[in-house]
Amino acid sequence: MKASFFKTVDIAPLVVFRIFFGFLIACESFGAIATGWVKNVLITPQFTFSFIGFEWLQPLPGNGMYYYFIAMGILGLLIMLGLRYRIAIFSFSILWTGVYLMQKSSYNNHYYLLMLISYIMIFLPANRYHSLDIKLGFTSEKKAVPYWINCIFIIQIAIVYFYASVAKIYPDWLDGTFTKNLLQGTTSRPFFLEIFAKKWFYLFIAYAGILYDLFIIPLLLYKKTRTLALIASLCFHLFNAIVLQIGIFPFFALSFALFFYEPDTIRKLFFRKKEPILSQSNDYNQKYNWYYLFIPYLIIQSLVPLRHYFIKGDVLWTEEGHRLSWRMMLRERSGHISFEVIENPTKQRMIYDHTKDLSTKQARQLPVKPDFIWQYCQKIKREYKGRDISIYIRCENSINRKPYKLLIDPHYDMAKANWNYFFHNEWLLLYN
Repeated sequence: MKASFFKTVDIAPLVVFRIFFGFLIACESFGAIATGWVKNVLITPQFTFSFIGFEWLQPLPGNGMYYYFIAMGILGLLIMLGLRYRIAIFSFSILWTGVYLMQKSSYNNHYYLLMLISYIMIFLPANRYHSLDIKLGFTSEKKAVPYWINCIFIIQIAIVYFYASVAKIYPDWLDGTFTKNLLQGTTSRPFFLEIFAKKWFYLFIAYAGILYDLFIIPLLLYKKTRTLALIASLCFHLFNAIVLQIGIFPFFALSFALFFYEPDTIRKLFFRKKEPILSQSNDYNQKYNWYYLFIPYLIIQSLVPLRHYFIKGDVLWTEEGHRLSWRMMLRERSGHISFEVIENPTKQRMIYDHTKDLSTKQARQLPVKPDFIWQYCQKIKREYKGRDISIYIRCENSINRKPYKLLIDPHYDMAKANWNYFFHNEWLLLYN
């Protein structure tokens, strides 16, 4: 078993993945500017919901974030071409981590996956073949790598799909409630609305989602079902790309298929020219013992999505343990909120206008994200710095268009609330 992980294989899958990866990075970066994402998420808002603990990480002033994303797009092209690869992939990883941590208003699971894969790619010799670094003499050519490199990508994407599948096993998914609501919100065309409203269709989408996430990796691993699984992946991800419009994720997910096929097959398909592969992977193993780093990394990746099971309450309601857990597109959540500020010495009460410095999107998200609510209370406290105040909140949420229920304890003084990273926050109300 151990020998199979260190056997010599063609470097072609890693190199082709580098090319796709760099291209997708460029598309994500330049596309974010072209579609107005950078403007709407990082430039226009007066207040930014950063990850808790990273409030110091704020968007650059003025048009700085445009230049920031242009730089990332250029780095993507350098990665694709394999030019100054190490510098490019390391720089992109740092810049993308900055984007990821400085805002949660447009949180997406593929942003997290993109960050993880970027850091993995730093340690791999993806520029050692078919790159400008070789042509310009910045590095030597290598046609072979150990098989454990391919395994890292296979295990990582397997973790993503497995937890995505498990997360879907809850009543509103199993009875089609969520998929029906989701599909009907993607179009206004009567023809498609009629199809999406049919029970057989939205139930098919619901169960196809569970089965795809659960079985796609085993089917790709098994040689006899691999091509059929690839066709299923193309149908699944292209449907998501067209109907759900979720950016580069469908194409990013498809690129992992490279590591399931025989490396020789990838070479024939993309490079055509057959070259002799020398047994160079042992040298690589001895010189770069990076696999020791990936073992604990993959263990952590396997455990982090489980953390919500150890937090009191249902993650679907409390959101505690939701992020970093591959809980992708699981529910429709809506809410409304009001903030009452009391100056304790005078007992003067006022309703705080939380919409005055939030974008429309932020104002819509604030009531349904407990961490946003806590962060906004910290902002109010800073505005009243030096004054003795209490903050009381009236906040109700609905999951999948069910009746509204209180999310925050209306009698809890949120000016005194703390944020607990690892356990349940007592000011959040629980429901079965």
